[in-house]
Amino acid sequence: MSKFSAYNFAGQKALVRVDFNVPLDENFNITDDTRMKATIPTIKKILADGGKVILMSHFGRPKGGPEDKYSLKHLVKHLYQLLNPSAESASSAGDTTNVFFADDCIGEQAHITAGMLRKGEVLLLENLRFYKEEEKGDEAFAEKLSKLGDVYVNDAFGTAHRAHASTAVIAKFFPADKKMFGLLMEGEVSSAEKVLHESEKPFTAIIGGAKVSDKILIIENLLEKATDIIIGGGMAYTFMKARGGKIGNSLCEDDRLQTALEILSKAKEKNVSIHLPEDSVIADKFDANANTDVRPSDAIPDGWLGLDIGPKAVGIFSEVIERIKDHFMEWPHGRI
Repeated sequence: MSKFSAYNFAGQKALVRVDFNVPLDENFNITDDTRMKATIPTIKKILADGGKVILMSHFGRPKGGPEDKYSLKHLVKHLYQLLNPSAESASSAGDTTNVFFADDCIGEQAHITAGMLRKGEVLLLENLRFYKEEEKGDEAFAEKLSKLGDVYVNDAFGTAHRAHASTAVIAKFFPADKKMFGLLMEGEVSSAEKVLHESEKPFTAIIGGAKVSDKILIIENLLEKATDIIIGGGMAYTFMKARGGKIGNSLCEDDRLQTALEILSKAKEKNVSIHLPEDSVIADKFDANANTDVRPSDAIPDGWLGLDIGPKAVGIFSEVIERIKDHFMEWPHGRI
């Protein structure tokens, strides 16, 4: 039995890091709630034990403080519905899970509301990224967050690799028996370890996302196991520029160009094939009504940006995937 499953949360305030960074439409309706649904089993286990749940998450990329469009208050109603699918037919208040919201994540209201929670209740804190200290991994900020809970549960697989205050840093403020992965994290880590340690070759890793810096450790570990690594998403353009390509206004970490070259060099030494998208679907702006075209990924005109892999890349990536026995996908690409 896993550490989380074996733990009894009765009477405990569980501070749970989740990834509720979900897409919203112009009316603040959630268009894809997959990430929220994925952590519901973890929340329900804690509640079933007689525990109290305090959820914290980032949401979007706010600039310099609170912004209404990035407030997690827009998710409260849907979270309630996910936790109470049969709320309309509930016969009493005891049949439903109350969901509260704190308009700050470390302020007085957050602490007062957390202290008033009863067993079986949930508190959602305001967006962690309204504080710049979150992404900076500030220890003082992490310590303030830690005081909200008795036990820390990390169930945010998508952000677990980042050294942010609410992920890597906060754990140091809890004793070993009071910090653990949630069910989602346990499952993802178990699957990854199985693939990394028990995979048969040819073994292909599919890596994407916006930043090379977020994936360095993952890629370096995969260089020891994989025969092929497919790199896509925004991070591919950092590799393209590092090799001397022209990427227009595509996403790029200029301070990671040398890192990208080092990864390519290590891959060559270890006889690991790195596959970058040969072509890209490009646009003259990030907008549904933008003009689009298909160009080589290393020859994107100024003023244009790469948004998706192109048809040649789809064909090449598909051929690589078809011949594999095992794979590790860290992030889905647009059209694979």
